[in-house]
Amino acid sequence: MKKAGNRILRVIKTVLLISGGFFIIMCLIALTTLPYWAYYSLGTSNSRITKPPTTIVLLSGTGIPSEGGLMRAFITARLAKKNPEAHIMISIPGDLSDSTGAPLLTARELLIRGINKERLHFENLGRNTRDQAQRLSAGKTLAELNMPVTLITSPEHMKRAVLTFRKAGFTQVSGLATFETALETDLTFKDSDLKGNKYIPAIGNNLQVRYQFWNHLKFELLVLREYFALAYYKMRGWA
Repeated sequence: MKKAGNRILRVIKTVLLISGGFFIIMCLIALTTLPYWAYYSLGTSNSRITKPPTTIVLLSGTGIPSEGGLMRAFITARLAKKNPEAHIMISIPGDLSDSTGAPLLTARELLIRGINKERLHFENLGRNTRDQAQRLSAGKTLAELNMPVTLITSPEHMKRAVLTFRKAGFTQVSGLATFETALETDLTFKDSDLKGNKYIPAIGNNLQVRYQFWNHLKFELLVLREYFALAYYKMRGWA
C-alpha cells in the first residue's frame, strides 16, 4: 500500500515538473516574436488570392454577435464589394427559419454593409471544416470545381481550411484571414501622471509587459491547438 502511494506521488511530481517546465518555456517564447509569426504563417500559408473569386465562402466561427463572427462578416463584405460578381456562401450551421440564428444574423450583417440579398446563399448543415467542404463540393461539375473560391475564416484556421477544400475537389482555393489591426495611437504613458502607489514598478512605457507578452501567450495556445487539429486532419486524409 505504501509503495503504491509512493508511486502515485512520484507520478504526480513528474507531471507537475513537466507541466511547470512547459509553462516556463511558453512564457520565455512569449517574450519573442515567434508566436506571432507562427500565427501569421497559419493565416497566410498557401492562401494568396491570385484570381478574383467567383464564390466567397464565409466559414462558421463562434456565432454572432461575437468578435469572430463580426470580423468574418466585415472581411466578407469588404471582399464582396471588390468582387461584385462573386456569390457569397454563408457556411454556418443553424436553422434558416430562425431569424435569431447565426446564419441569418450573419446575412443581416452583410446586408447592413451594403451586400445585395440576391448574392447570399447558405450551407447550414456542415458541422466542421471537412463536412462543410464536402457539402459545398457535392454535385458540382469539374468546371465548377475549377472556379476560384476564396475562404473567409480566422487566421489560425486558414491553412487547414484551404487544404481541406482542396482535398474536397476545389482546385483554385485562396483565403482572406480575419487579421485584426492595431491602434495607431501611442499607448505609452507616464506612470507619475496617473499618480497612485509609487512603490509599484512603472510599466507605462513597457508595451511588452502590458500587451505583447499576453497576446503572444494567446497566439501560442491558438497555434498549438491548430497544429493538433491539422495533424488530425492529415492522419484522417481530410487535408
